[in-house]
Amino acid sequence: MKQLLIYDRPVPLDRRQHRNLRLQATPGDFGFAAGINSVPLAAAEFARAACEYPIVFAGSGEDVLPAALLGLRGGENLSVDADGRWLEDGYVPAFLRRYPFVLAEKPEAADGFTVCLDAGYPGLGEERGDPLFTADGGDSPLLGNALRFLGEYQGHLQRTRAFTRRLHQLDLLQPRRIRVQPAAGEAFNLDGLSVVDETRLRALKGKPLLELLRSGDLGWIHVHLMSLVNIERLSRRMDARAQPRAASH
Repeated sequence: MKQLLIYDRPVPLDRRQHRNLRLQATPGDFGFAAGINSVPLAAAEFARAACEYPIVFAGSGEDVLPAALLGLRGGENLSVDADGRWLEDGYVPAFLRRYPFVLAEKPEAADGFTVCLDAGYPGLGEERGDPLFTADGGDSPLLGNALRFLGEYQGHLQRTRAFTRRLHQLDLLQPRRIRVQPAAGEAFNLDGLSVVDETRLRALKGKPLLELLRSGDLGWIHVHLMSLVNIERLSRRMDARAQPRAASH
């Protein structure tokens, strides 16, 4: 059973136990993400992601997080083709780009997190690929780059959580049921998502509105709202995938 959407067996990275471990990267292979129809998104990614994906909110209360909607059916990522390649050189959310590494919460750790990696990743071994540690036990360049990326991503997530807490406090989020009508087949609903209520947003005045403006949150809200037109893009892509490939001439 997958953990954190895409990880088979996340284990804490240990300098002694994994001192000889190597990682052979598989650039462009996103087969591990083919079965998910949404992925958490940091607010710092909104501008780039909104060019291609609907940005919605998932979760409840103060635990809600933004998500890039990658497909309209459960278990279907319309950005990954049958060969595991991301389509059209599109934007790949940071949540997926950090794979096979991840930070797991660990209160007893110095910074509250411990670095883990997916032991089920096929590129891990002791013979091929780049080492994770140097001969004296230090971080290799590969691991150093991964740690920097994880740290930056975690910082963006903290800022994103502050953003979504403010949306919750201002009662700006409302549930949205997305009704999908395929070109062939019966219509169906996509539930469990929320969007910003534009009527409530327009009703904001005074200090709450000023705080949204000064913090930059208002800009993120508008990008989120504009991104919803991409639901039509996903619907067209879903219909195209359902059609049998035309025979080559």
